[in-house]
Amino acid sequence: MEQRPECTGGSGGQEMRKKKDLWSFTVVPLYVFTIVFVVGPLLYMIALSFATNREGYGVDWIFTLENYKRILDPVYLDTFLQSLKLAFTSTLSIMLLGYPFGYFMAKLSSRWKSRVMMFLMLPFWINSLIRLYGWIVILQTKGVLNGSLMRLGIIDEPLKMLYSYPSVLLGMIYTLLPFMILSVYSSAEKLDWSLVEAARDLGADAVQAFCSVTLKMTLPGLLSGMILTFIPSMGLFFIADILGGNKIVLVGSLIQDQMTRGSDWPFAAALAVVLTLLTTLIIYLYRRITHTSELEGLY
Repeated sequence: MEQRPECTGGSGGQEMRKKKDLWSFTVVPLYVFTIVFVVGPLLYMIALSFATNREGYGVDWIFTLENYKRILDPVYLDTFLQSLKLAFTSTLSIMLLGYPFGYFMAKLSSRWKSRVMMFLMLPFWINSLIRLYGWIVILQTKGVLNGSLMRLGIIDEPLKMLYSYPSVLLGMIYTLLPFMILSVYSSAEKLDWSLVEAARDLGADAVQAFCSVTLKMTLPGLLSGMILTFIPSMGLFFIADILGGNKIVLVGSLIQDQMTRGSDWPFAAALAVVLTLLTTLIIYLYRRITHTSELEGLY
């Protein structure tokens, strides 16, 4: 009788099946979650932006471009420009404050690093709305800051600081500053300080060594911090509502108003689509800049 050859691929086949089952249990749910909760709502928002608002309540699925044309109205266009202005101003202020903080934090000892990190994390343990209402207590006419300044004789009458552009800017800086600090810190901590010392040994002064070595090596962290502060600052409408009252209107505030009071969901969707495209463009530019800097670092 002929003897059949033994099958040697049984264990390999079982291993392949196990890997396939593991892939199904780990990757497939991620794809399903992304499609249902990310791609699906995004496609619905885009489709809704081309629908026609129905008088009263609801929408008519009639294709129109009027929702996007309304954005070019001077009132709504000014809202976008004001949001961009606040985003640029807050990002620049946060960069000037956060970069030195994150840079010098990376140079601390491990003991002080953990302490400073703890103080940075403490605000995240408290609800952001509660923290912003704390700023109302500080900035209001009869608040802590005005009272302290009047007791010291610096001012004769209370300053009107609340419900103004500077108060909204202060709220943005207070809320988003930790993201810049942590991004810069993560890059500065990985910096090879011997390169800075080598630049100094070759004749570069402190400013030249910083610009030629330190800034280039920490540029990815700085750009990441700018993205993490610029994009949210355009949509954090609750900061403008709480600290700015009705005087400061951002794109996020306008979208919320159209979704609740105006009941114009197609126009709100069009605003959201334009805001999404704008943030996507910013992220694309960030990826291009970081990719270019990485290529320059290789050569």
